[in-house]
Amino acid sequence: MEQRRSRPTPAARAVDRAIAWYQVRLSPRKGYACAHRLAHGGDSCSGAVRRTVAERGVSRSVLPVVLRFAACYQAVALLSAQQRVQGVCCCGPIPIPFGFGRP
Repeated sequence: MEQRRSRPTPAARAVDRAIAWYQVRLSPRKGYACAHRLAHGGDSCSGAVRRTVAERGVSRSVLPVVLRFAACYQAVALLSAQQRVQGVCCCGPIPIPFGFGRP
């Protein structure tokens, strides 16, 4: 059965604009990359959240976004054995600071 895409809600459009602003203005200046993307490839957390909200809407994206940020935090441990990683996990509403690995 084909799923029909509805127009994004005002909240979804606002989230999309906020993430787009973050990706253009803040992300290039922060000095580190998304740990999940470095460890597993694919989208950064901001890109994954943007896609998820576009596909599911804001309210149905909460759990997948929380799970993605948890996976990003776990990716730090995976990377810490290989390299020095530090920063704040991507664009979550609750910043997760980290600094692990070899100096």
